[in-house]
Amino acid sequence: MDFEELKAQALEYWEIVVGYLSHPELLFQVGLIAVLFLPAWFLSTRVEPLLEKQARKIKGMPGTLRIIVAFLRRMEWLFFAIFLGIAYVLTSAAQWPEKNYLIYSAMLLAGAWLLISVVSHAIRSRFVGRIFTVIVWVFAAASILGIVDDVAAILDGVGFTVGAIRISVLSVMQMLVFIGGLLWIAVHAGDFLDRRVQKVEELTPSLRVLLGKIIRIALVVLAVMVAMQALSIDLTALTVLSGAVGVGIGFGLQKVVSNFISGMIILLDQSIKPGDTITLGETFGWIRELRARFVSVVTRDGREYLIPNEDFITTQVINWSFSDRYVRLDVPFGVAYDSDPHEVIRIAIEASSAVDRVASEYREPVCWMTEFGDSSINFLLRFWIDDPRQGLTNIRGKVMLALWDAFKENGISIPFPHREVIMKTPVTVTSSEPQS
Repeated sequence: MDFEELKAQALEYWEIVVGYLSHPELLFQVGLIAVLFLPAWFLSTRVEPLLEKQARKIKGMPGTLRIIVAFLRRMEWLFFAIFLGIAYVLTSAAQWPEKNYLIYSAMLLAGAWLLISVVSHAIRSRFVGRIFTVIVWVFAAASILGIVDDVAAILDGVGFTVGAIRISVLSVMQMLVFIGGLLWIAVHAGDFLDRRVQKVEELTPSLRVLLGKIIRIALVVLAVMVAMQALSIDLTALTVLSGAVGVGIGFGLQKVVSNFISGMIILLDQSIKPGDTITLGETFGWIRELRARFVSVVTRDGREYLIPNEDFITTQVINWSFSDRYVRLDVPFGVAYDSDPHEVIRIAIEASSAVDRVASEYREPVCWMTEFGDSSINFLLRFWIDDPRQGLTNIRGKVMLALWDAFKENGISIPFPHREVIMKTPVTVTSSEPQS
């Protein structure tokens, strides 16, 4: 169908519409429809704030609350459909207008618009939601008005041909709806199966994450393949496109592919897993989540770092809980030379063992004398903890405070450096105050 044929068909439809609108019964229905929208809008402005205030009290269901609020903010269409339904019943009982199909169609269109606009808010992406609204609304309106075949012919006539493939507005809309629906099902099914896999305690955390990612990717790929086959798209025609994508990956997506492959390697060798405490460069924190492109690391101050997976493969990483959760910490200290070293060791071990986070049941703290310093006898206290995620500096501080209290209680002093200055040349000290 070329442009001239489309133009002629559009003019024919326009003449039919103009002739139809000139009928008195139709003008009455159009006026009635316009008038009924005003009380529907007025009533919604009074009811909507009250119901939305009550709906906002719902806690713990953000998705459901979003849909409820979207419905309440479109109450005028609900009241409009109800008023049109009442008008349709009354005009049918009065048998005038004799053909009140326009009122009936307007009622169905109002209800369809309400349902479609509310359902579209379940889609998080605004762009995808708008496309869904437009496509579904066009189809619903054409179905209600009984012009599906005519609209389909018009949309199918607008397009072009590439090789042996015919691309039209209708085929694009069908493809978007079909692929979008399958992808929506695949994503939600993947999320559901992922949550089920995460609850399997027999699997390691890394294996659970890996299986969840494989399931999601497999379902998305399967949805795309099924959609293409259902739409009769020749997959062999995509070989050239796949080659171009390969070149694009080779040049522009090197980091993305590198991070994705690095993420798969991390999950397979289980070098890090959710819950591990790690140090990477200046970052110390615990791993919250493993993603396809990055690792989420939360520090003690609440900051969340999104570190690319490649960094965990190419740089040195300290995993404080790789083989087990126990970590050894050192605290150096010194005491005065008049202290008994044997007593100092005993007191230091007892004081550190009494600190809450010290894992003395795993391994008892040990204390060794390390050197005779300039002004003190130096020792090194070693102890173990099993919760590095709770912090290292704070537990060191608690152990040092326990040592301070224990040494003070037992009369052991912690010295500080003294300096003695000897003047070889005699110095006379005079007062700077003027003599009277």
